[in-house]
Amino acid sequence: MNGRLTLGTGRLMLRPVAGSDLADLIALKADPRVFAVMLGGVRLPQQTMAELAEDIAFWARAGVGMWSARTRADGRFVGIAGIMARRDGLSPALRFALWPEARGQGLAREAAGAVLRFGHEEAGLPLIVAVARAENFASRMVLGGIGMRLAESFTRDGYEMLVYRSERARM
Repeated sequence: MNGRLTLGTGRLMLRPVAGSDLADLIALKADPRVFAVMLGGVRLPQQTMAELAEDIAFWARAGVGMWSARTRADGRFVGIAGIMARRDGLSPALRFALWPEARGQGLAREAAGAVLRFGHEEAGLPLIVAVARAENFASRMVLGGIGMRLAESFTRDGYEMLVYRSERARM
């Protein structure tokens, strides 16, 4: 994989998702503590396998996608972060999901911030959105902390959803 696509933060290494991540992705996406609030909800292993194939194809097509996030110290898988097209038409969209044990340490902010910078600076995306449930205060703090701005809201399945935006700085 191209080294330019590997991102580093103070405590994390992010690399495009690959087949070697499948077991970690199946576990993460099957856990309701992590994926119950994500668009599409908890995934079955077959869904995760199909999504991984879609993620790899999206990388090839768009030059951006989902990264696997691992700690620099020991290579432990802590979650995912990336930019994907959303099925509801709001795209490209920043997404992130970390194990509960990895939360509260600023890792989500590190990963999401690195992905957002890559999206604007390397992939050249002029606009990136992110969607979070209004009640998901932790995700909202991450999005605000990396400079995304609340732009609008809508209701989906009885939940108020907030749309955040980030626009690439004009040169």
